[in-house]
Amino acid sequence: MDKHRFPQLVEENSPYDFGSEQLTVSAHRMPGLIRHAGERAERRFLEFFTAHIRNPGTRAVYGRAVGRFCRWCEQRGIALQRVSPFVVASYIEQLTQERSAPTVKLHLAAIRMLFDWLVVGQVLPLNPASSVRGPKHVVTKGKTPVLTAGEARQLLDSIDCTKIAGLRDRALISVMVYSFARVSAAIGMNVEDYYPQGRRMWFRLHEKGGKHHDVPAHHNAEAYVDAYLEGAGIVDDKKSPLFRTVSRDRRLTPRRMHRADVLRMIKRRARQVGLPEYICCHTFRATGITTYLQCGGLLEHAQKIACHNSVRTTKLYDRTSDAVSLDEIERIVI
Repeated sequence: MDKHRFPQLVEENSPYDFGSEQLTVSAHRMPGLIRHAGERAERRFLEFFTAHIRNPGTRAVYGRAVGRFCRWCEQRGIALQRVSPFVVASYIEQLTQERSAPTVKLHLAAIRMLFDWLVVGQVLPLNPASSVRGPKHVVTKGKTPVLTAGEARQLLDSIDCTKIAGLRDRALISVMVYSFARVSAAIGMNVEDYYPQGRRMWFRLHEKGGKHHDVPAHHNAEAYVDAYLEGAGIVDDKKSPLFRTVSRDRRLTPRRMHRADVLRMIKRRARQVGLPEYICCHTFRATGITTYLQCGGLLEHAQKIACHNSVRTTKLYDRTSDAVSLDEIERIVI
């Protein structure tokens, strides 16, 4: 493909890079499987990751999955036109030996969607992945590590709030815990997304798919965010990011935090109070939902607060039966 025909898509610093979380598709980085299939295939491939997939997180995940499949085919000398259901099934079978079932199913979904796009663009006559089945995977209970209410309280109370970084971290964690917010929704907020309605403050969370989800602020979260805004002095910067990075000289910058920044912060805070280092950003969303249900909250209300499409997804966070199961096990007296 002539690089000059698509300058806005193939610049070196464009946000599409197969080798990292952000995907760069440039002429010399185009997978050989696609490049050798001709210009129509290259054009369609670029459009798949730019026009068809809009979510940056999905682009990154699907980009890595597709890139891995393309390299696998190239290593075996398989051209794009010769990719058959048998080839895709062989790849999925090998991947199943190396990765977990959810990961394999995600990779298959990415491959299937790409080939659908190539078929619609008349690059291929049929989708070779449409008839391939991935491994069975049934989830009845979530695996996200969850903190107890006491552990979450311990973590929040341990943060040094004499510094702006501490005020920010406490406020961010409280938003994730008390409003069941995904980390991407929390860091996607601008200052104006913390707003008054009636007698209470509300959070406007930027969810997946461009949806906005409004949640009333818990009184603790309201107090923590107020303290952060006052300390940061950004109350009037309505259009600017709410949660920002901190520079080397410990000053707040205008740059929005990335979820990797949040994860590093959480790991560091967890170590400081002796909490397990395997906790992650999603732990606080899971902790909030679990604590709410343990305190008698209704599953339907938790679903609405968490902005889940299905109550079955919310049910994965219900750990209220764990204590009952443990009590019953202890009845085995030998």
